[in-house]
Amino acid sequence: MVKISRTIKQSTILKSKALTAGSTIGIISPASRPLDEEKYRNGILYLRDCGYQVVESNQVLDSYGYLAGSDQVRADNFNAMFRDPQIDAVFCSRGGYGTPRIIDAIDYDVIRKNPKLFVGYSDITALNLAIWKKASLVTFSGPMVAVEMGKGIQPFTEAWFWKLLTSPVQNVLLSNPPDSPVRIIRPGQASGRLLGGCLSLINAVLGSAYCPNFQESILFIEDIEEEPYRIDRYLAQLKLAGIFKQISGLVIGQFVDCVPSEPEKPHLTIDQIIEDFVRDLNIPIIANFAYGHVPIKHTMPIGIEVELNTGKGGLIMKENAVSFQDQA
Repeated sequence: MVKISRTIKQSTILKSKALTAGSTIGIISPASRPLDEEKYRNGILYLRDCGYQVVESNQVLDSYGYLAGSDQVRADNFNAMFRDPQIDAVFCSRGGYGTPRIIDAIDYDVIRKNPKLFVGYSDITALNLAIWKKASLVTFSGPMVAVEMGKGIQPFTEAWFWKLLTSPVQNVLLSNPPDSPVRIIRPGQASGRLLGGCLSLINAVLGSAYCPNFQESILFIEDIEEEPYRIDRYLAQLKLAGIFKQISGLVIGQFVDCVPSEPEKPHLTIDQIIEDFVRDLNIPIIANFAYGHVPIKHTMPIGIEVELNTGKGGLIMKENAVSFQDQA
């Protein structure tokens, strides 16, 4: 059994204040606009029913091709939300396409001076990672307004999401639902900062000034609607960039609809491809973790220290994901 325990070094870690009743949530579309406006409106109603005030960016429903407005408009609205002292948290309407186009236009000094809860996954991964690299702010790869919240969020997903954003979670175990256990590829225990997200978006920032240091981290990955050969390329890029030699543990989430478009031609399955790239890694590895483009999933707090413990079937939070320092 592999057991890796290290002291993780990082410059000052920033955590946003925990959400409380009446907190104000700002809504932005830093990538694509909501596909279904009714679901988006349902998501807004859901947040209000949960007791939060909601402020919508004026560009949420803008359209510029597959983007929610021009790059400058989307970046400006992101920056404006973090500058606004009335906003406690910033939630994304959805993912889609476009965040790698704006990460160089984000004002990271503003984020450092005004740390706020930031939530989004999928294409938002590029922003999550850039914010961690440039501002050391813990963000959340989790449910979005026009997606899970607008469709009707699953109880498992809902419970873990709000727990992370509102409550102490130190020493809490994130594990799968009983009817869908994780698959242990390599047993063991390892500690590190939790980093990752959508695999194709991790690759989008590799080699850039916005790519975080993966040294001694716990890496988590997932993706959707990518042909197996493309997943192969993404994993090859991680290997060639030395990421697999740097990380302390690997969490493989859900790869949704990642099947060949022409199955009659020779191909490899996602499981085969993953096995090819991880078979020589001497670190704890689990697969089938409840995370990704699926209804039932965990919210992943990017940047906090966790322990990957295969014996317990998940991730142990080693610290709280939000700050309670200024709360009575």
